[in-house]
Amino acid sequence: MSLALSTQWICFLVLSTTLLLGALGVVLLPNVVYAAFLLGGVLLSMAGLYLLLNASFVAAAQVLVYVGAVNVLILFAIMLVNKREPMVQARGLLLRRLLSAGVCLALFTLLLQVILGTPWALPGPPSIGETALTRIGEHFFTDYLLPFEVASVLLLMAMIGAIVLARRDVLASDVITGEPADQALLEKQRTPLLASKDAPSS
Repeated sequence: MSLALSTQWICFLVLSTTLLLGALGVVLLPNVVYAAFLLGGVLLSMAGLYLLLNASFVAAAQVLVYVGAVNVLILFAIMLVNKREPMVQARGLLLRRLLSAGVCLALFTLLLQVILGTPWALPGPPSIGETALTRIGEHFFTDYLLPFEVASVLLLMAMIGAIVLARRDVLASDVITGEPADQALLEKQRTPLLASKDAPSS
C-alpha cells in the first residue's frame, strides 16, 4: 500500500469516527449548547469526507452554508433565547426511546442494504474539471430553482423565529408579588452615545 493511499485511509477513519461520535453526542447530550457545537463538528467532518471524494465545491458549500450559516443561527437562537426552565421528566420516555431506536435501526438497515446491494462502478465517472462550477450553477437556476429558493425561505423563517423567540416582553405586573411594575425603571431613558456634551441630558 502506497503512502498516499494509507494517508487517505487514515483520514477517512479519523473523519468517520469523528462524525459518528459527534452525531451520537448531538442526540444524547442533554446540554443543547454542547449539542450545537458537536453538530458543527459533524458538518465539518462531512466536509472533510467530501474533500476526500474530490468534491471541493460541495465541501466549501457545506462549510459556508451549514457550518457558517445554519449552525451559527442555531447557536445564536439558543444563546438569545436562554430559557432556563427545569427539566421535567416526560411521560412515556422509555416508550419514546424504544420507538426512536426502532426507527433509527430500520433506517440504518435500509441504508446498509442499499450500500451492499448497489453495484458501485469503480472508478467513478471522470471529472469534468473546471466546468463543474458552471454546470452546478446551471442546475441550481434551471432544474433545481424551486428547491433552492425554498431552502432560502426556510433559512429566513428560521432567522425570524430566532428573533421572535429572543424578544423579551415587558410585563405589566411583577411575577412574584403581583404588584404593578414600575414602567419608569423598565423604560428608563438613556442619553445617546453620540450626543454632544453640551446638549442637555434627560
